Amino acid sequence: MRFTLDSSHQDFASSIDALLSKADMPAVIRSWNTGDTGPGLKVWQRLAETGVNGLLIADEHDGLGADAVDLVVAVEQLGRHAVPGPVAETVAVAPALLAQVTPDRLAALASGSLATVAAAPHVPFAVDADSADLVLLVDGATVRLGKAGAVQTSVDQSRRLFPLSAGDALGDADFAPAFDLGALATAAQLQGLGQTLLDVTTDYAKQRKQFGKVIGQFQAIKHHLAEVAVGLEMSRPLLHGAALSVRDGSVDSSRDVSAAKVACGDAAYRAARVALQVHGAIGYTQEHDLSLWLTKVRALVSAWGTPAFHRGRVVDSLVEAS
Repeated sequence: MRFTLDSSHQDFASSIDALLSKADMPAVIRSWNTGDTGPGLKVWQRLAETGVNGLLIADEHDGLGADAVDLVVAVEQLGRHAVPGPVAETVAVAPALLAQVTPDRLAALASGSLATVAAAPHVPFAVDADSADLVLLVDGATVRLGKAGAVQTSVDQSRRLFPLSAGDALGDADFAPAFDLGALATAAQLQGLGQTLLDVTTDYAKQRKQFGKVIGQFQAIKHHLAEVAVGLEMSRPLLHGAALSVRDGSVDSSRDVSAAKVACGDAAYRAARVALQVHGAIGYTQEHDLSLWLTKVRALVSAWGTPAFHRGRVVDSLVEAS
């Protein structure tokens, strides 16, 4: 089976990449870190104009009516540029929940509103509940409006985490498909983050000199970067395969999503470690832009299900099938 993207997917990815490349994303992220979300919200509004927010929203609610493959294509680019805010929640999870309980809110989401979601035990905190237009709490089978509590810190300063208390009930929903979409979108973010870390580190290795040579000439550096590249190339088919599985309603879609989340998380984490090692001392400083990608990888590896949880789902599925 081949998971090659067609020209429409490639063009869509290129348009998002071009849009985000025009923004000074490190400055946008640092503003978001300090609570100044204005520049970041402008980026989100431009993304909404390309249809990113409405990918999984039906045409009758002003969305694109796209599928999980389009979701992965778009969110990987958001990951590459480390876009701050509740990415998986806004683009993937909230549309799946609102379609079941209150479809009249979908048009606002497609037009640029941000949404965040908490759902214990795997998603105990709502990301950026102070900046989101819609805050949802999944309470068993019931979807409710959420009320934010005291902010919690994250290793990624652009992720402000909030516990939620229950507000008005919106209706009952099957959370399982929404959870899988959240995990799939997070995997796509990690894939994009890992690719940027590889690109940035490779460029740095071509410029940084030590002992009279650029460090990229040293065999050890080449091996580390090659391992990162191989890891990212191996995780991408699992990511695209999971998107196809979700799109087609496969009975194995949850297993496939978990496999992708683990693989993309491992690949991105390896990219982060190598990037830190190759950059040396400057890689440890918050002043260097590298830190913005490193900390986001660390946070997203455990978001929308820990590696242990997702590995467990894969194992359980294989045992049941044997």
